[in-house]
Amino acid sequence: AGAAAEARFISSAKGKGLFATKNICKGETVFVERPVVSSQFLWNALYNYRACDHCLRALETAEENAQRLLGKSSLVLPHPEQCSIRKDLHQQCPRCQVTYCSAECRQAALEQYHQVLCLGPSRDDPTHPLNKLQEAWRNMHYPPETSSIMLMARMVATVKQAKDKDWWIKAFSQFCSKTANEEEEVVHKLLGDKFKGQLELLRLLFTEALYDERLSRWFTPEGFQSLFALVGTNGQGIGTSSLSQWVHACDALDLPMLQREELDAFIDQLYKDIEKESGEFLNCEGSGLYVLQSCCNHSCIPNAETSFPENNFLLHLTALEDIEAGEEICISYLDCCQRERSRHSRNKILRENYLFTCSCPKCLAQADDADVTSDEEEEGEGETDDAELEDEMTDV
Repeated sequence: AGAAAEARFISSAKGKGLFATKNICKGETVFVERPVVSSQFLWNALYNYRACDHCLRALETAEENAQRLLGKSSLVLPHPEQCSIRKDLHQQCPRCQVTYCSAECRQAALEQYHQVLCLGPSRDDPTHPLNKLQEAWRNMHYPPETSSIMLMARMVATVKQAKDKDWWIKAFSQFCSKTANEEEEVVHKLLGDKFKGQLELLRLLFTEALYDERLSRWFTPEGFQSLFALVGTNGQGIGTSSLSQWVHACDALDLPMLQREELDAFIDQLYKDIEKESGEFLNCEGSGLYVLQSCCNHSCIPNAETSFPENNFLLHLTALEDIEAGEEICISYLDCCQRERSRHSRNKILRENYLFTCSCPKCLAQADDADVTSDEEEEGEGETDDAELEDEMTDV
């Protein structure tokens, strides 16, 4: 297909980077990528954010989505024909009843990992090893969520089901890996203060639910920590929303001026009301591992950004500037607000969450700035918002 970008090794310190293989124009899609594995967050699913169990496509109609987020079942959306959800195509696993957006997704899940993970009639049995594992995870990792133990479970299940196990083990091993101390930092970040005890509990439950001889290393304390850190460092947030799809479709409608103004006012008010009721949790959210996207390094002045315009796990990387052949393609791991903060604050967030100090042109230009944060910034310093970090990655 003549890809517009390729991964190249930069140095042992930086690892890989993604480089343009031809000139790319601003606004152009650099690539569309499907994850090797992905999974919805567990609290997100528990709170009835209904998504396809395979591709994370939102399953509610835009109207149902808005009604649930507003807590108001009487809400009626105008232009219902602009909703892209096709309930007639939805299918369930006949054994465990998880829902898929289509026959294709049900089949793809079954072929890749679902045979191993299907709970069958035990779906609601709290003593089933997989349910115990999920319950333990939820009790350790509260919203805002940044990862899921089920992403790791799907990795194991994929290898278990695969005919060519080595191919998959190799596919997973190409994701950026860290030293033992760095891994520990990532895991610590995901699990909080009691992480050693929690990690050991999760490992025992993970082993009980999924142990496989071929992957025995992943079940040792060191191997499990590595698996955890791999997902923590490379996991890309995925966000889908039938409501935001509907809004995009409405924005594109060619309407008389008065109707346009009325519709825009309705949508603005709707979002304000939803924010009061549901806060920032608008989307079906999960995370996935993407081979090409995971090679993208960070810059505080990125020339590309990721998004999920198809309302499923297909990641689109889009150029924010013209990019010349040979130039490195960078995304930002920070959200817009974080990018506006001082170099010191930006690097504090990057060090804590991604274990590196940034040396992009913006950071180099500000290298002589004092290493202090302004007063307003001090306010928010106590808590680094993992939510915001992931949101940058999950914006639909």
